[in-house]
Amino acid sequence: MNETDVVIIGAGHNGLACAAYLAAAGLRVKVAERRKVVGGAAVTEEFHPGFRNSVAAYTVSLLNPKVIADLALAEHGLKIVERRAQNFLPAPDGSYLLTGEGRTLPSVAKLSAHDAEAIAGFSRELDSIADVIRHLVLRAPPNLVEGFGFNAIGEAFNALGTAGVLQKLSLAQKRDLLDLFTRSAGEMLDERFENDLVKALFGFDAIVGNYASPYAAGSAYVMLHHAFGEVNGKKGVWGHAIGGMGAITQALARAARARGAEIEVNAGVREVIVENRRAVGVSLDNGETIRAKYVAANVNPKLLYTRLIAADALPADFLSRMKHWRNGSGTFRMNVALSRLPSFTALAGEGDHLTAGIIIAPSLAYMDRAYQDAREHGWSRAPVVEMLIPSTLDDSLAPAGSHVASLFCQHVAPELPDGKNWDDHREEVADLMIATVDAFAPGFAQSVVGRQILSPLDLEREFGLLGGDIFHGALTLNQLFSARPMLGHADYRGPLKGLYHCGSGAHPGGGVTGAPGHNAAQVILRDHRALFGSR
Repeated sequence: MNETDVVIIGAGHNGLACAAYLAAAGLRVKVAERRKVVGGAAVTEEFHPGFRNSVAAYTVSLLNPKVIADLALAEHGLKIVERRAQNFLPAPDGSYLLTGEGRTLPSVAKLSAHDAEAIAGFSRELDSIADVIRHLVLRAPPNLVEGFGFNAIGEAFNALGTAGVLQKLSLAQKRDLLDLFTRSAGEMLDERFENDLVKALFGFDAIVGNYASPYAAGSAYVMLHHAFGEVNGKKGVWGHAIGGMGAITQALARAARARGAEIEVNAGVREVIVENRRAVGVSLDNGETIRAKYVAANVNPKLLYTRLIAADALPADFLSRMKHWRNGSGTFRMNVALSRLPSFTALAGEGDHLTAGIIIAPSLAYMDRAYQDAREHGWSRAPVVEMLIPSTLDDSLAPAGSHVASLFCQHVAPELPDGKNWDDHREEVADLMIATVDAFAPGFAQSVVGRQILSPLDLEREFGLLGGDIFHGALTLNQLFSARPMLGHADYRGPLKGLYHCGSGAHPGGGVTGAPGHNAAQVILRDHRALFGSR
């Protein structure tokens, strides 16, 4: 039996960030990881001889600058470069939209003079609200507690701090904030723009990892969630970690180990040990037991409470609600090895557009049909595909003259209808995704020399992403902010003493941010100091 101060379930990026902060503060920390490598869904692996790519998470923007600085990730080998163009959206009629510094306005103007006038104002609106989110991601949201006592007083002060951030907004900005949290992205975009590609540029962010139509209420928040990132100090920019997303988690692991944390792989957690309504450690699949003062879970909350903790150890009403925690990203993930770069009908040949996020979803109506089709059929027969070709920015990923591409595909049903199984249809759907790209870039299918396929079921089995949910829980209003993962537990503390949430199922939610890990570490340290002083 091993003993430590903190045991962390899962060596994904948030678990590693949490471990690094706790170890830096002098606590003994052990991280237990089920897979053979650290990183969770942010890993780089060879998927075809000579070809490496980010396996699941595939692009970087949301990784918090404070986490990068605090943990000296650059000193541990992390280098992030910007895309030379941000997004490229080809249309079936041969038109296209290309965005990025100095590119967006002239490209939009070719499509619509009206939209060229409107886009700056809308972008400012998003940016001003995104700035609010940036101020809130590294602090626990107000936690609703019953009664009046020390905890209630503390949460009242927390609420005042949050209110202070919001109070800096003008009344018009507060109205915008309310719209972005409650309305559909489709409605907001239809009010502001007239061109389909311009609407699709923003609308795509509303459905990334969101199994919903862009016209679903609350989809505007998902659009906002993807807008608060930055790369190398530039807000709203997306980039690539040299070496793939695994470079982020490898740097985090080095930072954690340098501060004294222990990380064990091939160490799946079988159960959280509960004694007298307190989490006191974990038992591993290999029979090993790790006792600890605190247990921090970097896994989907539903997985934690329905698979890793005995039902009779939990409050019945809490467990009932947790069983209904909504998952499902509508995601089908692929990596492909390419013999050559694609050439798009809308913009032929090589160029900066091939470093961008290439979005095949030319209208909001297209995205809406993709969702409706997936609900009825199991997968969209005209799917949404975002393709990135990171080897245009990073020649370490593929042999000279060859390339790798990430395909993030939607919409697919997390569970297929009529009793069908994803294992029986994954190759068929993979063919469809490649054919979808080929329709816009003829010859693409012939250039594919190898591929890796991850259906929603594969994502669940391999990475613990229930229903293929990349966010550890849908970003809906009832699963956000003070309600993530549940009202009364937004402070990173679970319903059992000594149990904490440090993954994307806690505020501020999904994406490779490091924020939940950072925030949970601060709460654990606060509780530890309250119990043991400065030791």
